[in-house]
Amino acid sequence: MTASNALQINTVVNGVDVDHIFKLIGGIEQDNERSKFQFRLNNNWIDGGHNRSSIKGYFADGREDDTRTKPFVVDADEPAVSAGNDSAPNPMEFVLHALASCLTSTMVYHAAVQGIAINSVKSFLSGDMDVRGMLGLSDDVRKGYNRVNVRMIVDSTTNAATLKELALFSPVYDILSRSLHVEFKLETI
Repeated sequence: MTASNALQINTVVNGVDVDHIFKLIGGIEQDNERSKFQFRLNNNWIDGGHNRSSIKGYFADGREDDTRTKPFVVDADEPAVSAGNDSAPNPMEFVLHALASCLTSTMVYHAAVQGIAINSVKSFLSGDMDVRGMLGLSDDVRKGYNRVNVRMIVDSTTNAATLKELALFSPVYDILSRSLHVEFKLETI
């Protein structure tokens, strides 16, 4: 999608300010440095499987963001079956949430800039996991999900193939379906 060849719409489509998106795209087309975004969070362990993340600062559109006045706070825990207190979704459930919300938002935004109306989106996700890998009981079993199933139901006059193509621009889908290098450093104090 480029600002120069995208459908010019001076309105809000699917709740998306399309003019704002075109302005962002135009700025990136003029200066590729504006395309570099960085999202961050800080996490602290509380007890057992319970930990808390604070999400506030990020870098986008060539500058550090200053619009968030307070952080988002997100807790994670483990279910009772894993000796947790079940006080929040577990990290594997957050992965499914990240995928569902990113597929949805990506499709809605791409549809908006193309003038495609979407009335509703419902998603149903499941992740299959053999915990023997995570528990160290088998070196032959992956530690995380070995399969994720996504079923989306979209109310739109546009065909399913087009909507799926738009959804698959999702960065979280790209991360999960193609894997990536994660640099991991651990320090002790």
